[in-house]
Amino acid sequence: MKTIIQMTVNGELVESAVEPNRTLLQFLREDLDLTGTKHGCGLGDCGACTVILDGKPVNSCLVLAVQAHGREVLTIEGLAENGNLHPIQQAFVDKGAIQCGFCTPGMILSAKALLDENPKPSELEIRTAISGNLCRCTGYQKIVEAVQEAATVIDGTEVSS
Repeated sequence: MKTIIQMTVNGELVESAVEPNRTLLQFLREDLDLTGTKHGCGLGDCGACTVILDGKPVNSCLVLAVQAHGREVLTIEGLAENGNLHPIQQAFVDKGAIQCGFCTPGMILSAKALLDENPKPSELEIRTAISGNLCRCTGYQKIVEAVQEAATVIDGTEVSS
């Protein structure tokens, strides 16, 4: 039996009838065609499916769509504004923190959640915040540098090259 759910996704109210066992990941990708959220392990171990739910990063493969009823979801598609990349997205491009790109949406959303909570994180705090996101390409250093650069851009302080 399907359940009617409503949630705000990337600033827009959506309503749909879903099966009770449908994950938020499935709902976003298959029902809303928001394919930036990646299906990785399906077990909550890799972070590829990370989205921001009510301001906190979550593995959308572990959250049922019905659990997001009445809540706010931010996906990678919701970050850019007016055709301009979010500073975190731009920093990932500028610093070469994107290689295959599979982990990138989840990594960026974990970084956004961190910077929303802590606008001037230390390197250790950045590494801790992204520790649930696995990357098999970069070795993480460029990702950490991208988050540091984004923090300075968002904070409005001068970025050193």
